Amino acid sequence: MPVVVVANPKGGVGKSTLSTNIAGYFASQGHPVILGDTDRQQSARLWLGLRPPAARPIGSWDTSSDVISRPPKGTTHAVLDTPAGLHGWRLNDVLKLADKIIVPLQPSVFDIFATRSFLDQLAEHRRAEGVQIGIVGMRVDARTKAAEQLHHFVDSLGFPVLGYLRDTQNYIHLAAHGLTLFDVAPGRVARDLEQWQGICAWLNS
Repeated sequence: MPVVVVANPKGGVGKSTLSTNIAGYFASQGHPVILGDTDRQQSARLWLGLRPPAARPIGSWDTSSDVISRPPKGTTHAVLDTPAGLHGWRLNDVLKLADKIIVPLQPSVFDIFATRSFLDQLAEHRRAEGVQIGIVGMRVDARTKAAEQLHHFVDSLGFPVLGYLRDTQNYIHLAAHGLTLFDVAPGRVARDLEQWQGICAWLNS
């Protein structure tokens, strides 16, 4: 069963946005998927509570900041949201679970440097465990100088950039109703779905 972990020790970079939409993508493909959250705030669990009954089902993975239970039987895909400040034994426990790790990263010098040691640690783990790691640029226009700088930085570490997601209210409005881009008419979010094509292809690989 593929386990996708969304991680970055820096807060406010869009981890929950990515996690919920990845789970929404898997659900849209007909996969029995669960979503877990090791953050004390339990944002993912709160989001699941907002999800309408008519939406494609996404199960809740029983996780906390201290304990991550085994995924329930019948599940084929799992997504794990993680907190800011993830490090030490908690990071190691999360990494042991992961088949794929997505790191959301905003293209500012401060965000890049704050995440550098974490990415170095992931690079070591990738070599040891064979886990796949990808970067997603958050709240960024791919045509800007900032996006180019982010790409150069990530290339130096050997990680693929899976895509750049623009700064849009679509994610906020949908999250408020427990929904994702993959739950609404494609015409409403066509530009955003286009930006997800590379991410979805990587998730399927």
